[in-house]
Amino acid sequence: MMEVTFPGGLEVDVKVRGHTVVTDQPLAAGGSDLAPSPYELFLASLAACAGYYVLRFCQERKISTAGLKVRLDSQPGETKKLATVSIIIALPEGFPAQYREAVVKAAQSCAVKKAIEDPPAFEVKAV
Repeated sequence: MMEVTFPGGLEVDVKVRGHTVVTDQPLAAGGSDLAPSPYELFLASLAACAGYYVLRFCQERKISTAGLKVRLDSQPGETKKLATVSIIIALPEGFPAQYREAVVKAAQSCAVKKAIEDPPAFEVKAV
């Protein structure tokens, strides 16, 4: 269970497992830009999830992660709806060539990505 609170301005905080995730809106949208927007956190969760799977892949094979990076690029479509998400794995120098395809498959295992590909039913209600 997560709980949302509203500390002021356009900030929206979410409490999850004893942590507080702080969000805000950019200045151009009327916020104070004190934190990422909820939409940016949505995209960040995709990047972090893919990054986790890439990290574990390397750790399990004792492959150095020095210089390893995962980038996410997103593009809106004509209706401004999210159209394309690209996850780019920047492999470090010396990364074993035989693992290139496998590390991509590892990133594709991301649970957040899978949740988007097979979306859940949403229910919103006021009590």
